[in-house]
Amino acid sequence: MTESGSFLDRLPDEGRGVIADADARGLKVRLLGGIAIKLLLGDRFDPAFERPYGDIDVLCGRKDGRGLEELLAARGWEPAKEFNALNGARRLLFHDPRSSAQVDVFVGEFSMCHALPLADSLGRPGPTLPAIDLVMTKLQIVELNAKDRSDLYALLSGSDVGDGDHAAIEPRRMAELTSRDWGLHHTFELNLAKLRDDVAAGGGPAGAAVAIDALIEAMEAEPKSRGWKMRARVGERKRWYELPEEVDREG
Repeated sequence: MTESGSFLDRLPDEGRGVIADADARGLKVRLLGGIAIKLLLGDRFDPAFERPYGDIDVLCGRKDGRGLEELLAARGWEPAKEFNALNGARRLLFHDPRSSAQVDVFVGEFSMCHALPLADSLGRPGPTLPAIDLVMTKLQIVELNAKDRSDLYALLSGSDVGDGDHAAIEPRRMAELTSRDWGLHHTFELNLAKLRDDVAAGGGPAGAAVAIDALIEAMEAEPKSRGWKMRARVGERKRWYELPEEVDREG
């Protein structure tokens, strides 16, 4: 096996090491993306959803970007200087000189098709964001690809459902966010409906149905803000999502 291939195979361990170093330095950093899903689920990760990993995705606090940059440099990662100079207040990229691997850092909040205020989860236990946050970072994608759908099925079928447990799917946390943001709610409901139909047709794991139904029911039941109701009147006549900047990533 080549050195590059060997390093890519070790990316989950490298991700865990980055978080351990960050914790030791007092930095608020947590994993997201495919590696986070695998590490969070542990023995409950279904090998059917195994896939190669090309990067490490993390969220860090707004004040921790510089400290994380120093940490990654110490671990041998090189900054994408031009990209970081332009986007460093919200996003940073780092490359491994030995392979095609990279670290993708979201600073302060996770923002792609929708902005998700997840920084309040940085103090929760474990090397990853909570299960429901990981679900939301995937559900906010307006056009799910096969990789994102697979990651969602791994999470939804491998996690318990219940509020107050970072390792479980927490419907209330998601419903509270979507009750204030019609656009986020709409993207989530569209994707959850597609996943539910796919499961019903045998295209997804039957075990995901419980979590999918719980999330849909929680979103529908949560009282909506005045702003939500006003935006709902406009509906799809106005685009409700952002077109994220293309970044060379495997996530």
